[in-house]
Amino acid sequence: MKKLTTLLLLFIAVSGFSQTMTGDELLEKAIQFHDPNGNWNTFKGELFVTMETPKNADRKSKINIDLPNQYFSVLAKRDTIITEFIVDKENCSFSLNGKQDLSADLKKKYSLNCERAELYKNYYTYLYGLPMKLKDDGTIIHQKVEKRQFKGKDYLVLKVTYNKEVGKDTWYFYFNPETFAMEVYQFFKDTKDSGEYILLSGIETINAIKMPKVRAWYYNKDNNYLGTDILSKTK
Repeated sequence: MKKLTTLLLLFIAVSGFSQTMTGDELLEKAIQFHDPNGNWNTFKGELFVTMETPKNADRKSKINIDLPNQYFSVLAKRDTIITEFIVDKENCSFSLNGKQDLSADLKKKYSLNCERAELYKNYYTYLYGLPMKLKDDGTIIHQKVEKRQFKGKDYLVLKVTYNKEVGKDTWYFYFNPETFAMEVYQFFKDTKDSGEYILLSGIETINAIKMPKVRAWYYNKDNNYLGTDILSKTK
């Protein structure tokens, strides 16, 4: 009887362990939901994003991402100001209201430089390429998957850090436990009250990839609202 009890406990322990999902397994399920055909690595398309922020006019951006040809551009309009940044392989260019021959003062005032162009490229390809971008080199997927509540909903949570050459922030990705859709992500810098969290809602399918349609940004420390990005296929 004692041996039978021991075997039963061992079976239960092994069964429970086999049902525990690893970080890699959760990521694969999330990618299967968002990019079931594996289209992200060859993505070529346009995104139209409206940014709404308190006390500011909306900023409307047309973003062109062509990963196979290493091309990126963002044309953004707020009020009467139109800026454009282009990264074409190793080359970059920028303009203000259609003009490229600009004074040093205007370049400084509107942050018109190659560093800003590269920043926009990395920003948009990272956020709209999630969760697929978590397969990139330098990304560290933590294998312990947490079950956690956020804003009253249950999630499976994936912790992600990066090699020091890539980034210092710690990220948490919250996935729907039934569909594995990404519904929240959150990052922290040096302290627990630093960083932001982003609530995702709606789906916009572009090139057969399910991208979050609405992203609302908040500070971790006080839940202060920062702004909302709204994605669409057309202007």
